[in-house]
Amino acid sequence: MTERVLVRLHRMNKTVAFLAAAVLVFLGLLLPGIVGSAVLLVFAAALIWLLTKTWAVTPPQMRFPRVIILALLLAAAAYKAS
Repeated sequence: MTERVLVRLHRMNKTVAFLAAAVLVFLGLLLPGIVGSAVLLVFAAALIWLLTKTWAVTPPQMRFPRVIILALLLAAAAYKAS
């Protein structure tokens, strides 16, 4: 199943993927309290799963920014939950 998901993500238009991610982040930031936090946490969990599957083929100079973005996403989720 993991391979099927990764193949589908690879075939996806990069602009559509970016816009979908942006919509999820803005939705999570705009929804009130725990609901917005849950959206951000689920999205962060999906990105963490994706990062663990692609870590070996990710160029070393791109790993640090991706980890920082995930940390900021988790921080935003924690802030929304409080």
